[in-house]
Amino acid sequence: MVETVKKSKVDQREEVTILIRARYPLIYIVSWEEERVTLMLNNIASETEKRLVVWSTTEGFSDSTGNVIDAEAVDPLAALNYIIEFSRPAIFLLKDFHPFMKDPVVIRRLRDLKSHLNKLRKTCFVVSPVLEIPTELEKLITVIDFDLPGVELLDVILQSIIEPLKDNPKVNITLSKEERELVLKSALGLTLDEAENVFAKSLVKAKCFDPGIIIQEKEQIIKKTEILEYYHTVDKLESIGGLDNLKNWILKRKKGFTEKAKEYGLPFPKGLMLIGIAGCGKSLTAKAIASLWNLPLLRLDVGKLFGGIVGESERNIRKAIKIAESVSPAILWIDEIEKGFAGIQSSGQTDAGTTARVFATFITWLQEKDEPVFVISTANNVSQLPPELLRKGRFDEIFFVDLPALKEREEIFKIHLEKRNRDFAKFDMKTLMSLTKGFSGAEIEQAIVESMFEAFSEDGREVETTDILNSIEETVPLSRLMKDEIANLRTWSKSRARLASTVELEEKAQIDIEI
Repeated sequence: MVETVKKSKVDQREEVTILIRARYPLIYIVSWEEERVTLMLNNIASETEKRLVVWSTTEGFSDSTGNVIDAEAVDPLAALNYIIEFSRPAIFLLKDFHPFMKDPVVIRRLRDLKSHLNKLRKTCFVVSPVLEIPTELEKLITVIDFDLPGVELLDVILQSIIEPLKDNPKVNITLSKEERELVLKSALGLTLDEAENVFAKSLVKAKCFDPGIIIQEKEQIIKKTEILEYYHTVDKLESIGGLDNLKNWILKRKKGFTEKAKEYGLPFPKGLMLIGIAGCGKSLTAKAIASLWNLPLLRLDVGKLFGGIVGESERNIRKAIKIAESVSPAILWIDEIEKGFAGIQSSGQTDAGTTARVFATFITWLQEKDEPVFVISTANNVSQLPPELLRKGRFDEIFFVDLPALKEREEIFKIHLEKRNRDFAKFDMKTLMSLTKGFSGAEIEQAIVESMFEAFSEDGREVETTDILNSIEETVPLSRLMKDEIANLRTWSKSRARLASTVELEEKAQIDIEI
């Protein structure tokens, strides 16, 4: 099995230095940023009194400044022979060497290389954005996941852009401490080149450093995967009717990813589990949180994790986690999680344990993650949820989202009528509220939409209370179709979840819903 070294951003260079001093012969660095890797290795080479020699299949060997040493050694086997024959202590960096590691002759030569490297204090690095190691070399190679630039390095790039524009009246480059922190946090997950480009793009487009434009750049990273989906959201907390307890909890954690919160001693918010009845605002809440906290919203489709090739599913979940962490701080949204991980108990008999292994990787990450990725999971059917998922420590809180009470339904009517440019005061709210007992927010919205279509079809006349009442009468709410399931869900939530709403009316307290 390949030995992997993953250290914090603070001590990664130190760890590479230790590996070199300990005479690890072959080290594989996974990174898109060849220039940063080259710069780091060149600095380490100077400190250890060695020479850095860089190879590529297009230019052969050159030094750290690009001066050609041997332009003829473009063949991978010739390159390895050159390294073996090199008679002085050195650090060699092979760029994009992984495609050649499928050749049996190259594999054999790499294995021969080990003893030659150790004798003369030589170390060989491979840098590539993808990790591909043949089985024959797994015991010889140490893998390092090279961190993307942190806030400190991004700040240097930001300042380099600000400096020449200080006297330019056409752009606003003045940033408060909080604004600067927000801009830098928005750029986390980008390479140095990507960050520099998007800072410049923001100045050209908005004449200032706009975190929203910077966050949108991360969409390009997500688009290149088929597992995660980037969501653009304009939904606000004000778009959600009721759920005051949940809203208050969200607002208190708005600054949870700031440096001030970290200095105060607070950990990053971990996540939220929303359990409840379909159509009551769970998915809308995930979108509203992303908008309120100004973080990218990534939706994980669990079904897309599973592939037909052996090991593909496990690789996909690790890839999804790595991408989410690379663009953090971010929100990872898993909708109807119980459906995605259904059948875990019988996984050994049905899919050779693939589902169970994918789930185990996911919940272990939930428990142990230290990157600022806030996970929002929603579920409608608690009976299908694996009990391990609900264990303390996986999420910060578990909320139960119930059907809206009387006053909450009034708020929902107001939101959806005003959203469609209708005067809320012109409708008989008392009647509408009383006749929608047991309706979800989605069902109320649909009744309004249906009534407006009906009115529009009659020469575009204005929609009236009667139209909405007719739509309500034609609707069979989910609470009537799933009366027993909802009663069981309410019973379960009493001792296992926190109520999303503090509204306590007689209809909220009822186990059996009377329609």
